[in-house]
Amino acid sequence: MERREKEKKIAAVICNYNKSGYVTECIQSVLESVYRDFDIIVVDNASTDDSVEQIRRKYGDKVRLFVNKENLGGSGGFNTGIRYALGKGYEYVWCLDNDVLVDENAIGELYRFMEGHPEAGMCGSKVYHMEAPDYVQQFGIDIVWEEYCCEAKYYNRLEDGSMPEVVYSDAVAACSVLVRASVIREIGVLPEGNFLYWDDTEWGLLCNRAGYKVASLGRSKVLHCMGAKKEDVSTFPLYYSWRNWIRFFMKYTPAENWEGMCASFLNGIFDVVCNDLYLGEENRTKTVMYAYDDAIHGRMGRAEEDKIYPVVHSEEKLKGLLAGQRHIRIFENGRKGQAGEFAERARETAREEGTELSVEILPGHALEEEYGLGARLAGRNSRGDGEAGEEGAVPKEVTFTMTEDIFRLEAGELGLATCYVDGEGRIVSSSADVFLILSVPDIRRLFLHSQKELFLNAVKKMHS
Repeated sequence: MERREKEKKIAAVICNYNKSGYVTECIQSVLESVYRDFDIIVVDNASTDDSVEQIRRKYGDKVRLFVNKENLGGSGGFNTGIRYALGKGYEYVWCLDNDVLVDENAIGELYRFMEGHPEAGMCGSKVYHMEAPDYVQQFGIDIVWEEYCCEAKYYNRLEDGSMPEVVYSDAVAACSVLVRASVIREIGVLPEGNFLYWDDTEWGLLCNRAGYKVASLGRSKVLHCMGAKKEDVSTFPLYYSWRNWIRFFMKYTPAENWEGMCASFLNGIFDVVCNDLYLGEENRTKTVMYAYDDAIHGRMGRAEEDKIYPVVHSEEKLKGLLAGQRHIRIFENGRKGQAGEFAERARETAREEGTELSVEILPGHALEEEYGLGARLAGRNSRGDGEAGEEGAVPKEVTFTMTEDIFRLEAGELGLATCYVDGEGRIVSSSADVFLILSVPDIRRLFLHSQKELFLNAVKKMHS
């Protein structure tokens, strides 16, 4: 084994891609640590911003910088640094996302815990929201096998001092985790085929299955920005989260639960595709279906570019309903917060069309007797495209009634005397909408029937 030049115990590995401002602040926070027995290794994944230039200018020989020729994703980027650390003989590897700020005692507390608990293979920090530092982002991750998902422990909990000091779990996020080099040699580096997401979950599972505990330590605190997972620009994060999520449970679900796992994922895929098609977000539906197809056929690594699309949020339906309107009524129907959010959405949509819209928010349901039935969508055609009846006629007033989920409305509730708006922002406004909603149970059965054997056979083939 090649020995490191300096007798340091820990290699702090920071993976970066196009976050010049974040990564330099992260490095600075690490350099301000009280405990100093570490070297900093920064791996840049072929950034196209000025990350490399800024790191070299600000930190020079204070960090060991690797610049990959291509973007290898989070797992591949980390592994570049991890392999270097293993070759140099460091005892521990401290993985850090580029968008974290670490407390001055974060690494010292992790190191002391690991030295005093040889049964632990890895230990993560207590992670707080960068934007709301009094609230926990995650304090360990548990795999919920019965529901084929994961949950971040203590997610969005206010820090009130009541949480345990040490938490054991199935995994910890790689945004700040200290791992024994000996354990990495035993279980392997991060699963590189993931590219992004679910790699740290699998790492934790492998650590536990090798007989080591996965801990999180309250005394080690970091702030983490979640901006990287927003889908404001493209379906990039959507693809990797779905593909790797499906692949993880295909790989690790016990054989007796394969059928249930397939049914659970197919129902979830149907729900998201149905929702996005209804909202006019076809690009999301295409990406999810590509992710599913790649998962069951084992196509891992970086996705082909033609499977990632721009995110397009369409408000054409709402624009049509508001055409010619100067005043609308919104009925809370027991959902006050939702009504307020929709009111602002309606005003903003009208402003984009050059109209100032007056909005009246009322309690109850539009069809309650005290409001009468004068709010019918009379004059609209069967497509609900917002046209007035006769040429030159004044459009009838449009009302909107809040509901939890349009797909849970009973057939008798789906008259068109009022438009329904649910928590996802979906609007029922036409007979075509009603027909689709009433058809969903049959379409779901058809989808599950057509896909279940295909999915199940892919799982069996994977394990054969």
